[in-house]
Amino acid sequence: MRTSLRKVGNSRGVIIPAALLAACEMGDEVDIRLEGKNLVIAPVKAPRAGWFEGYKPEADSEPLAALPADEGSEEWVW
Repeated sequence: MRTSLRKVGNSRGVIIPAALLAACEMGDEVDIRLEGKNLVIAPVKAPRAGWFEGYKPEADSEPLAALPADEGSEEWVW
């Protein structure tokens, strides 16, 4: 798709069609970076999005369960 740059104040801007924004799942914020001589515009992703999808707390095991129980309840002598 070919488009033109438009003057926005002292800068230039590009109008991105809604269909392209939807296909790229872009929200209100984007990440812009330069790769060689190409300008790359990418959606901002939350760094930890989806970490707990499918998490089942009942599947967690007790990490200290394998340790032997104390043999007595008397105080330790140092």
